[in-house]
Amino acid sequence: MAWIESPEALLQGLAGAVRFVLETLSVLCVVAGVIATFRLGLPFLPAAGHHTHRPSSTIRISFGSWLAMALEFQLGSDIVATTTSPSDSNLIQLAAVAVIRTFLNVFLARELETEQRSVQDRSLRPKP
Repeated sequence: MAWIESPEALLQGLAGAVRFVLETLSVLCVVAGVIATFRLGLPFLPAAGHHTHRPSSTIRISFGSWLAMALEFQLGSDIVATTTSPSDSNLIQLAAVAVIRTFLNVFLARELETEQRSVQDRSLRPKP
């Protein structure tokens, strides 16, 4: 195995590639969320020419879902980084970031769930 310097070097290289992929996916999720938000926020142009907008809750649910996915990829990236360089400062940084991102994800998930229930309740109410 002359092409492999050492198992540690191989692991470091692999971890670096995985981190790059996870961070790229995170950025792409945010970009996709922004694009989806703009698409949902644009007014419809029905044949009659009346402009209507989708409810803002639908837009928030969509963007929030993309952000939650981006946070998951970022957390995965931080875990990979820490497993390959487990110094005290890296472990403390990972713990702090994991706690912050976990709280953000929990509160974001609760808010999305509330928004979804609100949208469902409005769609089930009889129209006058």
